[in-house]
Amino acid sequence: MERPEVLVVGAGGAGAVLAARLSEDADRQVVVLEAGPVPREGFPPDLLDARRVPGARAGHPFTRAHAAHLIPGRLYAALRGRVLGGSTTVNGGYFVRARRADFDRWSAEAGDPFWSYERVLPFLRALENDLDLGAGPLHGDEGPIPVRRADLRHPAAEAFRAAAHELGFPDEPDKNAQDAPGFGPVPSNSVGGRRVNTGLAYLLGVLDRPNLTVLGDHAVLSVLFDRGRATGVLVEHRGRRTVMEAGEIILCAGAFATPHLLHLSGIGPEKELTRLGIPVVQDLPAVGAALSDHPQVMLEWTPRRPLPAPSGSWLGGVLHLSSSTGEHPGDLEILQSLASPAALVGEAAPPGAPLPFLVSVQTPRRTGVLSTESADPSVPPRIDYGYLETPDDRRLMREAVRAAADVAATGAFAEVSAGLLGPEPRTLDDDRALDGWIRSRLGTSQHTCGTVPMGGLGAVDARGRVHGVTGLRVADTSILPTAPLRGPAATAVLLGELIADAVRRERS
Repeated sequence: MERPEVLVVGAGGAGAVLAARLSEDADRQVVVLEAGPVPREGFPPDLLDARRVPGARAGHPFTRAHAAHLIPGRLYAALRGRVLGGSTTVNGGYFVRARRADFDRWSAEAGDPFWSYERVLPFLRALENDLDLGAGPLHGDEGPIPVRRADLRHPAAEAFRAAAHELGFPDEPDKNAQDAPGFGPVPSNSVGGRRVNTGLAYLLGVLDRPNLTVLGDHAVLSVLFDRGRATGVLVEHRGRRTVMEAGEIILCAGAFATPHLLHLSGIGPEKELTRLGIPVVQDLPAVGAALSDHPQVMLEWTPRRPLPAPSGSWLGGVLHLSSSTGEHPGDLEILQSLASPAALVGEAAPPGAPLPFLVSVQTPRRTGVLSTESADPSVPPRIDYGYLETPDDRRLMREAVRAAADVAATGAFAEVSAGLLGPEPRTLDDDRALDGWIRSRLGTSQHTCGTVPMGGLGAVDARGRVHGVTGLRVADTSILPTAPLRGPAATAVLLGELIADAVRRERS
């Protein structure tokens, strides 16, 4: 193989986008190494069924489970896509833009207007084909990613909207605008019941480009350096290890795998790497020092009568409301599922099975740590989310759960609901009891960011270039210092677009 100008590690939410855009320049050789399979003839239909969430099913063949601690003593399997398209292949299809406040915060931390809302808006418009609103100042209609908002005619969605109105919350019909937080349909990259991942949207149709090579089942074990310059990667394929060289290497392996790969390559906290016997290339303590994600619990309610199955997507309405801090408008989220937890993972569910609200705190916060435990690439890192550590963390989670319980208690929602399965009223009224209920059911929104943060005190600059070395970038959600106020799938695609544009501009 000819030595490529660019080698992309990971073909997920950002990596597939990056590779497709960079290979539009016919004179640039691009190689993509994906640890999972690359289904060149297309994806299995059930994998793309928008009524399901494959990434919520333990043991799914196209996911990788990362053992994690949400709080001390509570283990959790954090699943990520391990296939072309990455987690956009197995996630719920929630495709909501970050808020203006997120872009302002990231720009400030990066010390660079590269991430300002005004600058990124043209890229947001260019990546989408908004099938509801079409082209306009905020939206595009020619991009690779189709965007369709959830159908709120389902009886449960109609009842949720009426409940939000009963409680005085405003409508927010376009969650991809920057209007005041409220109730609205969920924008999704799903059309006609089919989830359109970044592999479909960006890469499968251009695999015949002579300057693009996409290799599946190639796991990168480390980045190789020569006098502070990244020169290649050590790759394992079918048990055989080889070295692939490249002019520039861009890591898009995700917010767990990318920091672990950097540690194994000698990029990270010097003291810890030395203890593990890993030769230090660059002392960057910020790599893995913290992560940012959104704690989540599920509140299930029993339908008063059998309800129809969702027709196109499991997603219904979503309510964003503000916590008592008042610092981050819309930082609490109540997301409606029109399918039971069993149905979401493809299991049979009886008629009238309980349906869930997914309730999360999306206040920007850094918690936890990702630490490498061995120089052996086969030993996974330790992941600690650090949820619920402070009184404020616990208070915000209680506020979110109580807000969802208020929705369920409205007269409007009682039209379809016979009541919550829990928590009971006496638990809701007791802070300590509610904290215990939350801890016993705690999960995560799977929105991990911030493990390789951008900024002067971080690990990369605004364009993903790793501090202190040359020829190496990061382009996935690990570079976002904090998770956005809305889930990061759309922002991951934006990342691929932005970093690709930066690389092309630097070359010219």
